[in-house]
Amino acid sequence: MTGGSVSDPATMPAAGGPDWDAAKAILNEVRHALRHFVATGESTLIDLRAQPFAPGDLERLLAWLGRGEVEARVEALGPTRVWESAVPGVWLVDHRDGDDQRLTLQIEVAEFPEILRSPAQDIEQAVAILDARLGAAADGGP
Repeated sequence: MTGGSVSDPATMPAAGGPDWDAAKAILNEVRHALRHFVATGESTLIDLRAQPFAPGDLERLLAWLGRGEVEARVEALGPTRVWESAVPGVWLVDHRDGDDQRLTLQIEVAEFPEILRSPAQDIEQAVAILDARLGAAADGGP
């Protein structure tokens, strides 16, 4: 993505006071992870469920990160929502169970989230899958 972010900086919550401390700590961790990613290409996961947030801290953090242009949903053992923050390279990954209860909420600093990467073994089988579907279509199947 190039250009400006989707989130307007004018709508971000005020930075300051004790209500800002938890979000500021995580944002500093994100900044460190971004620098590490730029230098090494290694991604970082930050588990937000493991953070000692007070009421409203998570909402303030998410407001500060904003929303980018990309969202995805994965259906595997329950829904997982993935969205790009307004900060390039900073993604949020929300894993839920079959009852839509949150299992984990993570910040992933990476080019794109690992959960969206096709496993190598799936890609290796792709030609065979496509051949089978093309054969079925040629035989009058769907």
